[in-house]
Amino acid sequence: MTSSPIEKNMATIPSHADESLDTEYGPIHELKTIHVDGVDPVFEAQATLINHAIQTIGMGKYQWALFILCGYGWLCDQLWQTTVADALALVGVEFNVEHPAFLSLALIAGLVVGATFWGLGADLIGRRLAFNLTLFIGGVFLEFLPGSHQYLLEILAVWWSFGQVIPAGAAWGFLPNFSCAADTPPGQCKRADNMGWRYLMFTMGAVTLVAFGLRFFIFHLHESPKYLCGQGRYEEAVQVLDAVAKYNGTTQPLTVDDLLQATELGASHGAGPVEKKTAAKRVLDQLKPGGFKHIRALFASRKQALSMTLIILIWGMIGLASPLYSAFLPEYLALHGAQAGDGSITITYRNNLIIIACSVPGTVLAGWLIGLPYVGRRGVLGLALILTAIFQFAFTAARTQGQILGFNCTVSFVSYIMWGALYIYTPEVIPSVHRGTGTGIAAAFNRVCGLMAPIIATYVGLTNRPIFVSASLYIVAGLLAFCCPYETAGKSAM
Repeated sequence: MTSSPIEKNMATIPSHADESLDTEYGPIHELKTIHVDGVDPVFEAQATLINHAIQTIGMGKYQWALFILCGYGWLCDQLWQTTVADALALVGVEFNVEHPAFLSLALIAGLVVGATFWGLGADLIGRRLAFNLTLFIGGVFLEFLPGSHQYLLEILAVWWSFGQVIPAGAAWGFLPNFSCAADTPPGQCKRADNMGWRYLMFTMGAVTLVAFGLRFFIFHLHESPKYLCGQGRYEEAVQVLDAVAKYNGTTQPLTVDDLLQATELGASHGAGPVEKKTAAKRVLDQLKPGGFKHIRALFASRKQALSMTLIILIWGMIGLASPLYSAFLPEYLALHGAQAGDGSITITYRNNLIIIACSVPGTVLAGWLIGLPYVGRRGVLGLALILTAIFQFAFTAARTQGQILGFNCTVSFVSYIMWGALYIYTPEVIPSVHRGTGTGIAAAFNRVCGLMAPIIATYVGLTNRPIFVSASLYIVAGLLAFCCPYETAGKSAM
């Protein structure tokens, strides 16, 4: 008797062999599903079936629309961090702030709360609701991507780059022309003479409102089918796949019976049934003794615990290293520019724009590098982290305007290769049923560590010492990246 496609999938799960999954939905070698230890075999089988269904649907209008919407959300997320960094010095001058760096502390504190709440919330209340209430849930896009197009998750970082370029360009236009003179005595900078940073805030607010309008009035976002499967809502999962296929002008083969058959076969392998719960009950269940199942599942096995721990540590080190260097870059440039004989605000913000613009080709190059054989996501991430540190160390030796600009452009270029690899590897290695929680924890720890950056910059001074700390952290993070136990290149995310 011939085995069904689902039985074939279930048969491959205990061994986790590298051969392709031979199913009627499309036996393609690059569609191997990433296996993560400790994941329910029922969900692993269902995720494999959904991956094949999504590959059959193909890369169409829905995915490209989601790419634009998610990308715009990433743009807005980075846009406000860059805007605050650009306005920091001039806000401090006008209000005579004793420690201007603490202004960025308030922003990072809000990011910590947001990353923690919305990461876990995406697994408890669903991707669709969480996505519609925020401007940053990139994992939604991954769950609708065919395995052959997962590299686009890395290309999303191009939007992150533009989220820096846009406010940097606006800052170059507004701040030199509508700000207090550099020699204005402390406490003498008047509002009427210092409107540049306000014009910058107004402009960035308008850009953010565009994203709000697109999300709520133009594009209809469907819930993640893998999330729905994880909640036992199989009929809704199939309806979503059917709707996406119809939007793309094609069809998909997965049925409710296929998913139910995977559940029955999973029970014979010792897996328990999936319970249907309301969103409110799922939230309350997390508060009971033994709750927080999405968090515990991330550390369910030794290998998975090692993977998650390393990811969190890497995100945390980058979270501290990045703002130590980039968030105070305008101040660093002004300091070094003055030493080189030209510390004008116009040159400072012009150079800032040039440096940030160099991040765009770095992100695009990363999209190519992560697909190279024998390199993989981990290799690109580790090498890019270490190269970022090397060029940061080199920057501290710069003495001329050309050297300062050149080294910073190189740091920007290389660091965005790192960001691209990090943003594709992290969600790929976390199962979709727990992806919101896992990425949320990593992002939250990233922000928590970032809270320390303004404190360090304030108390050690805007000298080269914060850069030395930043570069050292990048080296350690790079070494940890090589120690990650899973390689996700060439496999579909679970």
